[in-house]
Amino acid sequence: MTPRTITHGSFTLERRYKATPARVYKALSDEASKQKWFTPPETWGKDEHKLDFRVGGIETSVGGPIGGPVHKFRAIYQDIVPNERIIYSYDMHLDDTRISVSLSSFEIRPDGDHTILVMNEHGAYLDGFAADGNDLRREGTGELLNKLGLYLEREGMN
Repeated sequence: MTPRTITHGSFTLERRYKATPARVYKALSDEASKQKWFTPPETWGKDEHKLDFRVGGIETSVGGPIGGPVHKFRAIYQDIVPNERIIYSYDMHLDDTRISVSLSSFEIRPDGDHTILVMNEHGAYLDGFAADGNDLRREGTGELLNKLGLYLEREGMN
């Protein structure tokens, strides 16, 4: 029998983007925009992504490494203040096993002709998936925020 455990972890990431708060918010909230940067690593197969961006709305992403476990992300939006704040709770599964439940918040703040994005996450890592869970989550989220920055740069040139 698998021992039932919970290990807690949290992290904060901050990025400064050369974009208005409205552009950063749109990149996080608009499905067509988000699909251009919220993408899996190159070693993964095709990712399925759906976004219903509203309080109570659900976002899902399903994919994974070719030949590896399927990663399933399912978020519920808890609070939205346009151009200022987004909060959602989500769980992650590997195949059919839930490995974590988390709360994520995004603060969007103007900074001259830039925007500061502060992302904070609190995670509960379940049943032995905690060894590197928080560090891996921080790393993966950081990579996604970097992709967001590249997307904003590209879109700012058009």
